[in-house]
Amino acid sequence: MLQPAAPDRPELLYIFDPLCGWCYGMSPVLKRVQQEFADQVDVSVLCGGMVTGEQVEPIGNAWSYISGSLQQVEKVTGVEFGEAFRALGEEGSYVQDSEPPSWAITAFRQLNQANTANFAHAVQYAHFHDGADLNEPQTYVPLAIANGVDGAEFLRRLALPETATATRQEFAAVTKIGVQGFPTVILRVGSQGYVLTRGYQPYDVFADSLRQALEQIQL
Repeated sequence: MLQPAAPDRPELLYIFDPLCGWCYGMSPVLKRVQQEFADQVDVSVLCGGMVTGEQVEPIGNAWSYISGSLQQVEKVTGVEFGEAFRALGEEGSYVQDSEPPSWAITAFRQLNQANTANFAHAVQYAHFHDGADLNEPQTYVPLAIANGVDGAEFLRRLALPETATATRQEFAAVTKIGVQGFPTVILRVGSQGYVLTRGYQPYDVFADSLRQALEQIQL
């Protein structure tokens, strides 16, 4: 599992799922946090496994529910779901499965821990804005390269059975610590964890909570 970059340095654990629309809405908030709190915290990503096992199915089966929620996510968070993603949902045959994109994040993390959050943001944008197929390994190659990882080595890691095993262990670990919804953000300092949000929060609210938590830690 993930280890903090430095023993005493606070770490934000961003627990999300690549197929979670509210996480896509939270992505700009986390990007801004990464920029504005860069000298105070590291940001790490954990995948939760929202759509696995018997839940894996064509997007068309749930499209009436999904499409109904898009407008709410857009209104609350300000993100935009692209026409290509809407077309994917309308067509209906695309299979929703959290494992392949989570494998990609696991493989990327092994090669470039520091940029994993940026890669995770890029994966969600590619899917929800550009309608990218997250079940296709080649989808991730330009995203990996753009975030500082060799494409061929990324694909090699992605195909390893150990990558799938590590990802499923990560899903189990997220369940074990009691995370029941996405996104969840936890501030970890050493062995202590402080839940900052369960669900979407706008930047100002989230940043205030983070500042207060960091101040308490320093007291």
